[in-house]
Parts: sequence; C-alpha cells; structure tokens
Amino acid sequence: MFNFNKKEKKESQNNKDSQKSTDHILSLSKTIEAILFYKAEEVSVSFLVKFLGVKKEEILKAIERLQENLKSSPIGIVLNNNKALLVVKKEYSNIISELKGEEKSGELSNSALETLAIVLYKGPISKSEIDEIRGVNSSYILRNLLVRGLVERKIQNAKTVYTQTIDLMRFLGIQDKSELPGFEKVKETLNKIENTDVNDVFNTNNSETYENEVGKSESESEENFNK
Repeated sequence: MFNFNKKEKKESQNNKDSQKSTDHILSLSKTIEAILFYKAEEVSVSFLVKFLGVKKEEILKAIERLQENLKSSPIGIVLNNNKALLVVKKEYSNIISELKGEEKSGELSNSALETLAIVLYKGPISKSEIDEIRGVNSSYILRNLLVRGLVERKIQNAKTVYTQTIDLMRFLGIQDKSELPGFEKVKETLNKIENTDVNDVFNTNNSETYENEVGKSESESEENFNK
C-alpha cells in the first residue's frame, strides 16, 4: 500500500509539473504574439530570449504553440532564419492588395504627416523612438508611409530604423535634409522631447513647442505630400 501511494504521488507531481510547463509555454506564446503585433516587423529569437529572460528552446516551443493557436486565424506567424514575423495569410492577399491601393490613393492624415516629419528631421530612427516622441503606437502609419514609398526600412547597427526615401527627397526638391525648413531647430526640439517623460511632453507647455515646430514643417510641405 505504501509503495502504491508513493507511486501515485510521484505521478501526480509529474502531472502538475507537466501542466505548469504547458501553462508557461501558452503564456509565453501570448506574450510573443503581443510583442510581434506591437513591433510590426521581424523579431529575432535571440532578442526574445534576452528580452524575456527564457531559454531558446522555450521560445521555439512557444512559437510552435502560437502557430497552432493561429491556424483558424487570418493572421499567421512565419519563422525564417531565426526571425519571427506576424503576417496575413495568402488567402487574404486580394483584400490586402485592395487595401494597399486605398492607402496609396488617399490623402495623408495629420498623424501620417507628423510621423513623416519625425522621420525626415530625426531619421534614421527606430519605431520605438518614433512611438516615444508621438506617445502612441505608429505601426499602422509607418506601414502606410512604406506602402507609399515615402519612407524605407533598413538595418543599422543590428537595429531596424526608418529613413526617408530618395523619391521623397526628389519630390521635395532637396538634396540634403539640412535644406528642410528650420531643420536644426526642429531636430533640437525632437531631441528634447525624446529625452523627456512622455506625460510631461503631452501635458505641459512642451507639447505646444512640439506642435509649433513640427506642425510648422508639416504645413509647409502638406500641399506637396497630398497632391
């Protein structure tokens, strides 16, 4: 009887450990999904390992679990060269193509002009830095600017950054960013905002400075952007 109880307890403990491991991987997969959604770009496995403080094997298992969870979703996850990315599945490619056409033909919103001004005056700049300056997630707007060919994404010092395209420079009729209206003053303002608490920026007089300086550059170029 004693041996039976001992074996039963061991099996019970193994089941608990197995459940904990399953719950951990499930939780990790949801966390990875949130990170990929926010980043809206390729994220390396090595970054996830370092950022989340877990083993590579756990990350890979969590990505496999996420792939299973997304089977019935229009969104999928691609793992290529140890980099993960959320994508729209190919069966929805037609509707996405139509959406891209709409994005190209419509006028740029104030938020898009604001983001474009930040890239122009502060770029090359990462998405997280843009988000910090604006105080909101800029994924959708950056994608729109990429689709329009106004900004481009590249790797700089192992980090993804955004910068203006040659076509945009040509469209604005400038050869160097220093030719932009009030370039040094606007860049200085953006640097100050980046080094200031976001709440202070958008709830104090700093926000007026930001709107005046960046807004001025937007208004001077808005007619050209929206032609």
